[in-house]
Amino acid sequence: MAHLLGADRVTLALGTRVLLDGVSLGLDDGQRVGVVGPNGAGKSTLLRVLAGVQGPDDGRVTRAGGVRLAMLDQRDDLGSGTVLDAIHGTADAHEWASDPRIRAVHAGLLPDVDVTADVSTLSGGQRRRVALAALLVRDDEVLVLDEPTNHLDVEGVAWLAAHLNQRFSRGPGALVVVTHDRWFLDAVCTRTWEVHDGAVDQYEGGYAAYVLARAERARTAAVTEEKRQNLLRKELAWLRRGAPARTSKPKFRIDAANALIADEPPPRDPLELSRMATARLGKDVLDVEGVTVALGGRTLLDDVTWRLGPGDRYGVVGVNGAGKTTLLRLLSGRLAPDAGRVKRGKTVQVAELRQDVEDLDEVADLRVVEVVEAEKRSVVVGGKELTAAQLVERLGFTRDRARTPVKDLSGGERRRLSLLRLLVGEPNVLLLDEPTNDLDTDTLAALEDLLDGWPGTLIVVSHDRYLLERVCDRQVALLGDGHLRDLPGGVEEYLELRRVALEGAASSSGTPAAGTDATTTGSPSAADVRAARKEVARIERRLAKIADLESALHARMAEQATDHEAVQRLDAELRTLAAEREELEEAWLEVADVAG
Repeated sequence: MAHLLGADRVTLALGTRVLLDGVSLGLDDGQRVGVVGPNGAGKSTLLRVLAGVQGPDDGRVTRAGGVRLAMLDQRDDLGSGTVLDAIHGTADAHEWASDPRIRAVHAGLLPDVDVTADVSTLSGGQRRRVALAALLVRDDEVLVLDEPTNHLDVEGVAWLAAHLNQRFSRGPGALVVVTHDRWFLDAVCTRTWEVHDGAVDQYEGGYAAYVLARAERARTAAVTEEKRQNLLRKELAWLRRGAPARTSKPKFRIDAANALIADEPPPRDPLELSRMATARLGKDVLDVEGVTVALGGRTLLDDVTWRLGPGDRYGVVGVNGAGKTTLLRLLSGRLAPDAGRVKRGKTVQVAELRQDVEDLDEVADLRVVEVVEAEKRSVVVGGKELTAAQLVERLGFTRDRARTPVKDLSGGERRRLSLLRLLVGEPNVLLLDEPTNDLDTDTLAALEDLLDGWPGTLIVVSHDRYLLERVCDRQVALLGDGHLRDLPGGVEEYLELRRVALEGAASSSGTPAAGTDATTTGSPSAADVRAARKEVARIERRLAKIADLESALHARMAEQATDHEAVQRLDAELRTLAAEREELEEAWLEVADVAG
């Protein structure tokens, strides 16, 4: 296995704080490394040092000769020009449009982005996806990605995982990625680096293996941090009881895992939580009855009926713009429906965590623990009474950070504090809109542990698949057609529904009317677009087949290099395929303009 990149006794300090202290590590061909650690521990700094963007104070970074490296930073500097300029530079369309891998990147990351638009007009999420696309269309051996899943929905994250797995399992190269998306870490990574206290600990396997290894190390070393161990064991128990796709992977020793969690109860007691929720809420909670909501000329919810009972825990997934946040606004009472009604139980107390944290501006000069104490000095969680200070500590604020003014908090810390303010108010209905934004993996585990003992009705909108499966008992989806669909099969069922819907749209019937020409009659009709998309799909399938045939012919030519007649025959087949490929590429460029 070829060595590609390495750090030798690297040290780097930021002010008086040492982020990397004599760190040595290596990256070999074929490795896919996930980087985890607390916010501010130095994960992004490690990536910049490895990529050569930032030099270390001491030590050195080595790179094998000729190895090409590309880095996705958290800052999306796209320059000026159109989206196509940002992705492909000055290359002509025919230079990249014939490559199925590049077309797949466009389809996976830019389905709703106008590639002819100026980058200055893009939203933050669109800029992020364009920056990622610009990196993935290249042929670099080493990819260094800092939070690539930011602004991607569930489908986008699943596509990116599949793309990276295919790219690095079949071809040479290696991947280093910082992300807080634990499902992504488990789906993609074969190794984990944990950055903490100036050091980098290395683990085999993805997130599940990393959790087990940490728990085993803690037990072997007889660590006294009982709360930390219990939390790790609890999360590991859920991982082992979770979806078959996760637990069947041979990423860690099953016997060791079973021994470690033999006496560990399930993360939640649904019957007890339901009993407590019913006592606090009664039988009636929230009933959405025949609700219709239209915004901006679009019908987001169309005659939707949804009944929420005491202790229900729902995850909400859906395409961007389908109305997930609108649904939360309805449930919270901040939005009135155009038709239908939302009926609330008499004892319902709703608390909503929004995507922004502007509510903290009013307490910017208070310290963290003071903000929580102002709401309530103690709260009961999981049958235990916790003081404000204990609750703050439980959600990841150290004693020093608990005394920090709110105005000096990071984005992740502000999000944690907003959630704490909601919880100490002891609501019985909790609405969370993208609660994982800016939170590291340890804080996410602590948040999930806190929600495990929370007796009430919980609705979570999130692109974090791991969180949805971890804290929610059921999932529902908004597919963009105005309807709310139950998902007995969870997120996997949602992804399958989306795949079928997209394939149906691409292959739906519809032939241009006789005598019409999309190039001369102005904007193409819906039927023209459907027909063009169907033709694009057919051409792309054939181009992929030709690429496979060409690879096979090249391999046969190498095997029969001494057989002159065989080589000539194979070369003739190659020329025939090349001619067909050129014709198909020209046809693809023509119909792609119509397909959009």
